[in-house]
Amino acid sequence: MAEDLRFLRTPAEGTLDQQPPQARVIEGAQHEGRPRYWLTRFLILRLLGLVYLVAFLGLAFQARPLIGHHGLLPADLYLERVADHFGTRTDGFLQVPSLFWIGISDTALTALAWTGVGLSLLLLAGFANGLHLIVLWALYMSFLHIGQDWYGYGWEIQLLETGFLSIFFVPLLDPRPFPKRPPPVALIWLYRWLIFRIMLGAALIKLRGDPCWRDLTCLYYHYETQPIPNPLSRYIHFMPHWFHKGGVLYNYLAELVAPWWIWGDGIPAAMRWTGETASAVARGSRLVRHAAGGIMLLLQVTLILSGNLSFLNYLTIVPILACFDDSLLRRVLPKRLVARADRAAAEGVASPVQRAAAILLVALVAYLSIAPVQNLISREQAMNTSFDRLDLVNTYGAFGSVGEERYQLVFEGTSDAVLTDATVWKEYPYKYQPGDVMRRPPVVAPYQPRLDWAVWFAAMSSYERYPWTLHVLWKLLHNDPGMLSLMGGNPFRGAPPRFVRARIYRYAFAPIGNPEGAWWRREFLREWLPPLSADNPQLREFLRREGWISEGETPPEGGP
Repeated sequence: MAEDLRFLRTPAEGTLDQQPPQARVIEGAQHEGRPRYWLTRFLILRLLGLVYLVAFLGLAFQARPLIGHHGLLPADLYLERVADHFGTRTDGFLQVPSLFWIGISDTALTALAWTGVGLSLLLLAGFANGLHLIVLWALYMSFLHIGQDWYGYGWEIQLLETGFLSIFFVPLLDPRPFPKRPPPVALIWLYRWLIFRIMLGAALIKLRGDPCWRDLTCLYYHYETQPIPNPLSRYIHFMPHWFHKGGVLYNYLAELVAPWWIWGDGIPAAMRWTGETASAVARGSRLVRHAAGGIMLLLQVTLILSGNLSFLNYLTIVPILACFDDSLLRRVLPKRLVARADRAAAEGVASPVQRAAAILLVALVAYLSIAPVQNLISREQAMNTSFDRLDLVNTYGAFGSVGEERYQLVFEGTSDAVLTDATVWKEYPYKYQPGDVMRRPPVVAPYQPRLDWAVWFAAMSSYERYPWTLHVLWKLLHNDPGMLSLMGGNPFRGAPPRFVRARIYRYAFAPIGNPEGAWWRREFLREWLPPLSADNPQLREFLRREGWISEGETPPEGGP
């Protein structure tokens, strides 16, 4: 052990000339403006492992009721329609790449989801190589491309892009946390290019979108109207207006200004400075880059604390970590971990094959970035869009508009055979969306309950735009176990309801300290879906036309 740690001696323990040559290279690299990224790679891969784990757990628990054979939007039916549209299954695969073209069943969905969970745990534990990361990326892409409405969010393609870059960050076969191959610096720059596009895209979509971002008032409403608030959301919502305006300004600092600061490392080399001038400029550019990373990181932490925004913010932190090099991370990480990184750096030997692969990747990303850059500078900027079938380089953005009121879609059922003014309706609770005004908002992120997110969007539109809501109603009429597993409870345990309807309520945070102890206030606005029964001919015809039921078919009754 003493031999392994000789290069960590301070000058008081030995002169630089008495230290091993590897140590001189390591220390020189830090002082001459050539930062190391061994600890950076370690953190990036561990956090990516956490995000993958949460994403695959969501699939393991929700895939069957959402996209299974009897799910709300069956993936096998979707693949059939894709094949019919493009002519053959081969053409369908080329347009919508997925391993599930080989074969799809509820068993396959569950098995591959849990396979992803296992591989994610290995990555989180510190073990990863190129083959491992290829499988994780291919698995998640396969689910994403059949996920339909439930997987139409920007962070899905962001996870694919982030995961694809990680494949080239590690050796092809060596799975150790600190392999002998150094992190390719080209990958650090590609991660910075990713966070640059994420942040700048988010800023520009706001500036071009809702006027409340320009008059600094969006945060007056955001914490209350976001998809799934958490307990802290209410307290932040009632902060004074100057606080919220300051939050918007900080958002612009993090998304519009700080991303430009991450490119300063190229200045010393570009200007061909040497000696003290180069060292001073390198130290300054590193300080600015670290500051930019810190500003962007603080924004993501704030978003994590103030709401349940899925794993988006955790995922966004992954490329932000590329702003930090080992000179900073060694000050905050455990000494034992730092020693392992130093030892690996001393013994590390670059691989010509890995270097060549990184160069090819840079060329590919540069080519695929043309369309996203054109989108960024366009006045018709699209948000969260992929321009290639593998989702390798994409464009991003979030909260281009912010609603001023919270609309909540509520399903209700009754056992009455005949509807009258005296009919008693029972409400179906969600797991995480607001319902009972006395219930405290949950903390669920980074896990994403897909149905809860989808009904937030549906409440702002109509059932014609979200036809799967009629399938929800049908399944509630039959106490479908899969459907009920996505809800927060079943008020009809003995027998299914005779009628189900959907209504829109306006929800608003109740003032802090109100006498009732309520978290919410709510007001009925309008009927969203009229009361429908299982024998309604229009409902049955619509479901048959969509392919969700066949003639005379009903889902199995039972469930919680």
